[in-house]
Parts: sequence; structure tokens; C-alpha cells
Amino acid sequence: MSQIIVECLDVNYRLNHRILVEKLNFKVLKGEVLVLLGRSGSGKTTTMKLINNLLTPTSGEVVVLGKTTTEWNPIQLRRRIGYVIQEIGLFPHFTVEQNVGLVPKLENWERDRLQSRVYEMLELVGLEPKQFAKRYPHQLSGGQRQRVGVARAIAADPPILLMDEPFGALDPITRLELQREFRQLQQQLGKTVIFITHDIQETFFLASRIGLMQHGRLVELDTPAEFIKSQQPEALAFLECLHQQ
Repeated sequence: MSQIIVECLDVNYRLNHRILVEKLNFKVLKGEVLVLLGRSGSGKTTTMKLINNLLTPTSGEVVVLGKTTTEWNPIQLRRRIGYVIQEIGLFPHFTVEQNVGLVPKLENWERDRLQSRVYEMLELVGLEPKQFAKRYPHQLSGGQRQRVGVARAIAADPPILLMDEPFGALDPITRLELQREFRQLQQQLGKTVIFITHDIQETFFLASRIGLMQHGRLVELDTPAEFIKSQQPEALAFLECLHQQ
């Protein structure tokens, strides 16, 4: 039986009496890539913030690795989760090496082990350590910075990756290259991934399951093969975009 890594149980979140997510119920199994697809404002990023305890449910529970987010120490929870966002979030005054090694250093890894891990991660994402380790973020291209962001997210070997439109700001060629590299990397490492996008093409390329969000609700949860046959109106709207590409 597959291990449940993340589970939302009747999760609601309201802010100033406005419903941002409502009646969320889903499971994410070990090693799968769940892509949360939806328009801007559909609740995707709110859902992700509920998973890493940046937000606390108004009602219901989010269970991560067998414990509710409110039972976790927030810092310890977030160190079990790699986080990659569109803006990357690298520290500009840190070198590439320092950025990638941030969480292992906070976890008090020994110096030799830390450097070895950083170099291993850079090689894994296609950046030659001798060439890139001592550079600063401003000395990198957008695609290179995003690779560093992925390397940093997986450096401490977290079981979960949360990825919020990580390739959205890149040009189409670089974006496709990184999608291919990430898919290969995920298959190699077997991480459990929750990936946010509003791009239907990216969704079908990366997802093992697709969760379609609309107005704060999960309105469809299917494999890609099932999703493409959906008659749900919002799913049909996204599929129409796929046919236009």
C-alpha cells in the first residue's frame, strides 16, 4: 500500500470572512507529482502555504508525514520540505555554494559533508561546481538561478518538494529544458512533489495526477489520462487551451 505523505481533511481557510479555500480533501502519495492546476486566485498558493504551515486552516486538518501541521514545530516541518518558487528567492549576498548549503548548515552538518553535498547537488542540476560554486546570483542567467533554487530545495534531502510556478518567468526554450531536467530528476530521486501551475501543457508533461482548482475548491482530481476525458466545465476550458497550443 502506498504511503500517504500529505493529506488534506475538510480543510477551509478564510481571511476577513472571505473564503480562500473550501472543503479541500485530497491525498498525495509517496513519489507522485500532484500538479495543482488553476487560474490566478483559484487557491493554489494558499493550499501550498497550508501544507508548509505558513497558514493555519480555519477548520479541518492538513497532515504531513503522519502529523497535523499544528502538531509540527514549524521550523522542523519546513526543513522536511523543499520549496521552489518562481522568484527563486536566492540570497543575493550569498554565493551559489552558500545558498545551496543553507539548510544543511542550519542542520549542523559537518563542513566536509556539507561541501560534498553542495557539489553533488550542483552536478545533479547541471552546474559544474568549480565553475559556479563561488559565483553570486547576479552572475547567473535566469535558468541557472532556477537550477540553484532546485539544488537548494533538495540539498538536505527532504521527502517533499513544493514548487510554486517555478519555471513561469523563464523564456520558452529554457522553461522546456528545465521541465525535462526536473522530470528526470524527480524520477531519479523519487521525491513527492506538489507543483503549482496555470499552464496546461506543463501540467500534462509533469503530472502523475492533476488537481484542478476553481474558486478555492478542488473540482477535479484525476490522472492525466482521466483528466483529458473530463466533462467538467473548468477542465474543458483548460483542455481547449491545450488544443490551441
